[in-house]
Amino acid sequence: MHPDLAKAIAKLNKKLGADTIVLGADISESIGRCTSGSLALDVVLGGGWPTNQWHEIVGEASNGKTALALKTIAANQKLDPEFTAVWVAAEQWVPKYAEMCGVDLSRIIIVSTNIMEEAYESIIEFAASKAVDCIVLDSLPALVPIVEDEKDMDESTIGRGALITGRFFRKVGKASKRSLTERERPFVGLIINQYRMKIGVMYGDPRTTPGGEAKNYSYFTRVEVKRDDWIEVGKGEEKKKVGQTIRVRTSKNKSAPPNQIAYIDFYFDEGGECSPGDFDFAKEIVALGIINKVIVRAGAYYRYDGRQWQGAEAVVNSIREEVDLKEALERDVMSAVKAGSKANGVADEI
Repeated sequence: MHPDLAKAIAKLNKKLGADTIVLGADISESIGRCTSGSLALDVVLGGGWPTNQWHEIVGEASNGKTALALKTIAANQKLDPEFTAVWVAAEQWVPKYAEMCGVDLSRIIIVSTNIMEEAYESIIEFAASKAVDCIVLDSLPALVPIVEDEKDMDESTIGRGALITGRFFRKVGKASKRSLTERERPFVGLIINQYRMKIGVMYGDPRTTPGGEAKNYSYFTRVEVKRDDWIEVGKGEEKKKVGQTIRVRTSKNKSAPPNQIAYIDFYFDEGGECSPGDFDFAKEIVALGIINKVIVRAGAYYRYDGRQWQGAEAVVNSIREEVDLKEALERDVMSAVKAGSKANGVADEI
C-alpha cells in the first residue's frame, strides 16, 4: 500500500472511529445469518435473515406475519441459550401465543408503547447496546406520533409519521453498525407492516404501506406474507381449520436473488399433523430435498442415503419420527442449495 494512502486511512479511522475504513481482504467474514425457523424461508433468504440489518415482514391482516417473527425468535433461542430478543409491542403483546410458538418468555424484553418517538428511541438504544440478538416492531401501522396523539380527532397531522420514520432509519444505521474486522454481537431487526390501498389508482399496484417511501430503501430484505390456503381436518360439520399455508415472497433481497417464494405450513390448533405453533418442517425438507436432488424420486418411490420409501407421506412421517434423519437431510439440503441448486417452487413438489 502506498504510504500516503495508509496515512489517509489511519487519519480517517482516528476521526471517524476504528475500523470504519478497512481493506476488503481484511474483512473477517461474509454476511452473518440468523435462521427464520423455516428451512424453506432460510433458503429463499439466502441462508436466513442477514444480521445487523433491518427487514420488513409485510402482508394483509392475519396472514402469519407475527407468527414468522415469533418463530424466528423461538428457533434461535433453541439454538443459543443466550439469545435475547426485544419486542416493541405497539399492538397488544399476547404471551400465550408467543409461548405456543415456542418463545422462552424469560429471554424476551417487552417495550409496551404505541408512541412512535418512544418506540424508535427504544429500538435505537437496544441496537446500540450490542447486548440483544433480535429486535421486532409489531407493528409500524400501530405507532402514533406524539403530535397526533396530543391533537383532537378533527385536527390534521398528515405526513408526520412518514417524516419521523424516515428520520429513524437514517439514525438507526449508526446503532446497527458492527465492526468489519472484529466479531461483535450481531442482531437481526424485523419490522412488521401491513398493506393499505391507494385511493384512485387505476393502473399498477394499488397497495402501499404506512411509514412513507423512504423506509423502503433502508430495508435490506422485504418479505411479502400471504395466506395461500387453510389447513383443515375433519369432514362436513366437524371440519375445522387447524393451520394455514403461508406464502412468503422476497420482494427485495440485497444478499440473494429476489422474488423467490417459500411455502410454509403453520399450525395454530390441535388435530393436525403438527402441534399448535409449529411449522411443518418435515414437509419443507422433503420438498427441498426433491428440488435439489438430495432425495431421488422415481415414480412413487423416494430414495435417500440407501433408504427407500413408497409415497411422499412415508418420507415425511420418517422425518418426523427420526431426529437423525431430519438433521442429516437438513444438512445435505443446505449444502446442495449453497452449491447453487434451484431453491424456488417449494410447494409444488409435494
